[in-house]
Amino acid sequence: MSSRKITLMGQLGDVDLRLLRIFRKVVECGGFSSAEVELNISRAAISMAMSDLEARLSMRLCQRGRSGFQLTSEGQAVFEATMQLLAAVEDFRTRVNGLHSSLTGELNIGITDNLVTMPNMHVTEALRALKARGDNVHINIRMAPPNDIEMAVLGGSLHAGVVPELKRVPGLDYLSLYDEQSALYCSDRHPLFDADAPTPQQIACFDAVVPSYAQTPEIKRVHETLKPKASATDREGVAFLVLTGSYVGFLPTHFAQRWVEHGRMKRLAPDTFEYATRYEYSTRYYAITRKGRPPNLVLESFLKALRSLMEALPRDEPTAGRGS
Repeated sequence: MSSRKITLMGQLGDVDLRLLRIFRKVVECGGFSSAEVELNISRAAISMAMSDLEARLSMRLCQRGRSGFQLTSEGQAVFEATMQLLAAVEDFRTRVNGLHSSLTGELNIGITDNLVTMPNMHVTEALRALKARGDNVHINIRMAPPNDIEMAVLGGSLHAGVVPELKRVPGLDYLSLYDEQSALYCSDRHPLFDADAPTPQQIACFDAVVPSYAQTPEIKRVHETLKPKASATDREGVAFLVLTGSYVGFLPTHFAQRWVEHGRMKRLAPDTFEYATRYEYSTRYYAITRKGRPPNLVLESFLKALRSLMEALPRDEPTAGRGS
């Protein structure tokens, strides 16, 4: 075979790397016989691989025969270059794998108010899993109304949001999270607090606080049975007014539970089917992201954690009450 050096043309592919790894092991083992055990392939396969590599490089790399295995001068140069190349490949692999195990960057997420008291804290646990991936992850949370969160996600100032489904926005992707249950409450200062089973007619006589934030048509119809005398821009505002004792109002059951446990609030007519259908409702919450968003490993890691948490839920259990 000619010893004239010919430049290796084209891209370096997987076949080339495989042949070079075999070559490296043959040199390290000092011959084909010893490398046979290390590589777990036959001596004939090693010989064929070496011949293929020499043909691709157009040079003889070693002398093999009765006198034993010995590198040529070209083979020695190729071996040194091979060691540098394979070390660089391994360094690349380590660095890329490091990106997956230790993240760097920001997650800007918008969340609708008063979800932190949901019993199963999926958003919280997903954020915990994200932070565990590296100290260089910086999480920024913005509490805002659903419409503001949707616009911010579309505009790119937020990477993701957690909002109720009011109306699907074409430019957003939706990941279903959970159902939130809401019911009608009064405080211990309200005349209905000591009533065992107030009728709809009795409830309709008392002033109510209604939300001024966006609601689905179904939820709006539930509020139409009340006597609206006050409004609030969020659930905390509804709670403030209910606690005055002057109003009844709808609150998420997980949010009102703290006051119920301390005797400060009471759920009105919770045990009657007719009242339950009239004085409670369910809201579906979603994690939203922008369609066609640029690649973002921090965001994708957060979404992957969320999906894993949701997939781990028993399939025969309802999603009501599961949440942030």
